[in-house]
Amino acid sequence: MKGLEQYDVKVLLALVKSVSGRTDFFKLLVEVRPELAAFSNAIRGDDDAMVWLFKHDFAWLAILSNACDGDERAIDWVRNGLTPVNLRFALACRRDEESLRWLYQRKLGALLLLVREVEKFLKYQEKEYTWPYVMHFGGHYRAMKDLEEWKQQEEDHDKERQQQEKER
Repeated sequence: MKGLEQYDVKVLLALVKSVSGRTDFFKLLVEVRPELAAFSNAIRGDDDAMVWLFKHDFAWLAILSNACDGDERAIDWVRNGLTPVNLRFALACRRDEESLRWLYQRKLGALLLLVREVEKFLKYQEKEYTWPYVMHFGGHYRAMKDLEEWKQQEEDHDKERQQQEKER
């Protein structure tokens, strides 16, 4: 089974720094573990990174990122398709006390540091996307979904107008 625990602790610590926004560690990961660089960006909401993970046979990292976001289907997949460490990690990112204790008892300090950085980013993201005066531009899933719905509505209106013109 695949899981974050397969990586050396030094690589996981570089991942922690990358998730925190340190570009020097991101660049290091690109060189040594590009899948973790993409995972870092996926956690930070980069849809291109998610696509890269799927295209390069690291779908499990993309799904783990979604599980950290609280996606129930992703959590179920992690529960059944990855190691228990990864399930506990994803749940801990959502402030699950039992999972935090579980990681702590097993002395998985690097993953606890990663949980802290993911939590920080999720709190920031939550604050940014709920502030009433924020404009959301492409790349974010909800924004892209809203854009597609808007395009569909515009096409429907155009078809109605064309139909009305034909009837005249």
